[in-house]
Amino acid sequence: MINAVLVLLIVVSFVFYFYFKTKQFRNDLPIAKKWYANRALVALGCLLFFFGLNQISLFQSTLTYVVSGLFIVLGLITMITYFRVAKHYGQFVEEEFHLNQK
Repeated sequence: MINAVLVLLIVVSFVFYFYFKTKQFRNDLPIAKKWYANRALVALGCLLFFFGLNQISLFQSTLTYVVSGLFIVLGLITMITYFRVAKHYGQFVEEEFHLNQK
């Protein structure tokens, strides 16, 4: 059961990554591009984190624990770092949309 939930979370993370990357490439505003790029990287960090958890739940070997541990740590670092950056750019996105609406 836990494997199905983790696979669902991996797929949802990939869909969000693809969605935000598409929004990044289709947008012309520079701050909004950075905001979407960082949100895509947060989704990529989630994907790495959930993939590492999924591998630990499937295979129980020392090598799996080491590699999955690296994925989990890298995913957490990526999520936290780029969430903070996206939060910073998020303050300016609405203002940029209003300034360029005319």
